[in-house]
Amino acid sequence: MTRSPLSPPLLLPAAGGLPVLLSIPHSGREYPRWLLAESRRGLAALEPLEDPLVDRLAWRAIGLGVPTVIARAPRAAIDCNRSPEEIDPSTISMAPEADPGPRARGGLGLIPGRTPRDGELWRRKLSMAELEQRKAEAWTPYHQAVETGLEQLQRRFGEVLLLDCHSMPARGAKHPPIVFGDRHARTSARWLSDLARRTVEEQGLRVAFNDPYAGGWIVEHHGHPQAGVHALQIEIDRGHYLDATMRKPGPGFARLANLLEILARALGEALLGRAANLPAAAE
Repeated sequence: MTRSPLSPPLLLPAAGGLPVLLSIPHSGREYPRWLLAESRRGLAALEPLEDPLVDRLAWRAIGLGVPTVIARAPRAAIDCNRSPEEIDPSTISMAPEADPGPRARGGLGLIPGRTPRDGELWRRKLSMAELEQRKAEAWTPYHQAVETGLEQLQRRFGEVLLLDCHSMPARGAKHPPIVFGDRHARTSARWLSDLARRTVEEQGLRVAFNDPYAGGWIVEHHGHPQAGVHALQIEIDRGHYLDATMRKPGPGFARLANLLEILARALGEALLGRAANLPAAAE
């Protein structure tokens, strides 16, 4: 079978006045035929790796004109929220011998290898050359776009926010439907994380921080609050915006889309307010 390349990320340039960049790495739905042919159980085993429709959920926030990077290649092909070192040895021939970390050991590394529901996902291991090709087609362009977008915003505004958007499996009414991750206060200033919490709570939704999701490689790699680049990961309970199939919009879709808009605006305007109150440099 002829191998078509993985789809590169979709880049939506800045068209507004907020120092915010959206990252949506797990909503890619463009599955090439060769990827499906290599799956042991086909599309049904790969789709659960997605964050379903988060790219569409963000439409109101995108409407603010904030730059946005959206993965089109599916997470099953390569995970843009993993470091290059998070390689599960079961997925790659001649993988590095270094410990790949708990996420890769659990099957969810740079190339997802297995899930609790479907077990082993692939018919064969990839060569290192195939891994490098996937990175070149989808992973590297994604992070280059994030870096470029943040650099452009920082030149314009000075202090900026990367909001990395995800969804999590439905957890039931006992658990907060929103979880922020800032790597335990390492990727975002405390005041900004606190504002994110208050903003969501003012919309009538409960919030957790760093439990059970503290943030993945995107916020860890790109977030440097001491240098003026804050990064927050947001996880949204799928039961609050999808229908019973977990593949289509549900009754709460509009409410959560509105929440992302409110959040992007509130955090962006707070950063603008800080910039306006900083003392002018001496002439």
